Amino acid sequence: MPNVKYGHKTIEYKVLEKSSLKSHYISVEKGEGVILKGKPISNDHAKKLILKKAKWIIDKLDLVSSIGDDDIVTGSRKQYLGRKYYVEIFETNDNNKIVINFTESKFIVSLPKLLNNQEDLKQAFETFYRQKAKEKITPRIRKWSKVTGLDFTDLKIRKLDKRWGSCTASNTIIINLEAIKLPFSLIDYLIVHELVHTKVKNHSKEFWSELSKHIPNWKELDAEMYGMRL
Repeated sequence: MPNVKYGHKTIEYKVLEKSSLKSHYISVEKGEGVILKGKPISNDHAKKLILKKAKWIIDKLDLVSSIGDDDIVTGSRKQYLGRKYYVEIFETNDNNKIVINFTESKFIVSLPKLLNNQEDLKQAFETFYRQKAKEKITPRIRKWSKVTGLDFTDLKIRKLDKRWGSCTASNTIIINLEAIKLPFSLIDYLIVHELVHTKVKNHSKEFWSELSKHIPNWKELDAEMYGMRL
């Protein structure tokens, strides 16, 4: 990894070439470090650009290193539909509540100064995830119910501590709120898994046989689900 010396400190950085950019930009992100983005340039030119912003970079590095893994601040990342997206926070006088907009590439969070605290931000993201879970998962479970011929009575999105989902005796399917952070391939696997429980209430050979009719690669997906952190 290229680096430059600034006083007694060494700044390591990555170069991300983007020919579409008119200027060069430097970002400092938790888990990613220092990134120089822009058109292809020589190593010497890149080092000069980094040195020009060295003091700002060092201050930013100190800031992001102090951020807790769960803290929501500009530069942190939030998981959504299988990927982690950059968070950008703006204080504004235009809102009296926290507004979260997802642009397909990052989360833009607008809020009044009074609500710029971790408790309110985490509650706002939970509300966002809950709305998106209903919006994204509801049509998918209806589609899979038609495809598999397995009927369910109701869908509920809830916070579950140790399970991704469950199916009640009356065939109400409960999906963990955290599922909205999974890629669609695993969301679909989870949905079909619970739909099969409307027919077979245990994990017997009959259950896995029924599941394999609808998801032939269920073993691979089940292993991925097992590796996901709850």
